[in-house]
Amino acid sequence: MAFTKSRAEEQSIIEHLEELRRVLIISIVSTIVAAIGCWFVTDHVLAVFLDPVTSLGHDIVFIGITEALMTKLKLSLFLGFLVALPVILWQVWSFVLPALRKEEKKFFTLFVVISLFTFLIGISFAFFGVYRLGVAFLLRFAGPELVPMLTIGNYIGFTITFMIPFGLVFQLPLAVYCLSKMGVVSHDFLKRSRKYALLVIIVIASMLTPADILSCLLMATPMYILYELSVWIARLVERGKAKKARAEAAADSA
Repeated sequence: MAFTKSRAEEQSIIEHLEELRRVLIISIVSTIVAAIGCWFVTDHVLAVFLDPVTSLGHDIVFIGITEALMTKLKLSLFLGFLVALPVILWQVWSFVLPALRKEEKKFFTLFVVISLFTFLIGISFAFFGVYRLGVAFLLRFAGPELVPMLTIGNYIGFTITFMIPFGLVFQLPLAVYCLSKMGVVSHDFLKRSRKYALLVIIVIASMLTPADILSCLLMATPMYILYELSVWIARLVERGKAKKARAEAAADSA
């Protein structure tokens, strides 16, 4: 009997691994296919990415024979990932779905949709709200005596690595909502931790932004606003849980 149970558990693990492999393959293939399609618009996107530099009258150069090609490939993969993100999240949703109850399925579906939009909002804010101002400040800070020699590979690589953390940071309210639902964090804990959160936010902002106070403040300010929004969300979740508990207690007593 124990042997049969062990065999069944082993088959269940193998089935989960097969399903996970399917999710990974579909996600990778969808990203590659989307990247191939995005290759044809990389020149237009590249012009937008270069605008913070070219609008100030500076040129971007490349110093390697394959640098321009590899940069366009990197950019097309990044764009392909963004285009394929709904498919990737859908695959993750389909993998987790069988283990969820009916109420949890609705909650997780909403989580996937909102996380997609908040990620896109985060990277858009990173480029149009912070990155452009930071680059303009740093290039003007060099003065007329110094001539910038920016290579396309380093510039695009830095731009992409600058934008992605913003997309992740904008998931904070959603993450706090989930953790509050599970009882991992509370409103009182987040409220008491404000000063420590502010310190951590400033440290993270200084690490993720160019080395100037303006860019650091431009990132730290929305991060702290998101933290305060998370505190408010945790409070609403606790109120909802308390109201539900009172309703269940009243139903039991009746």
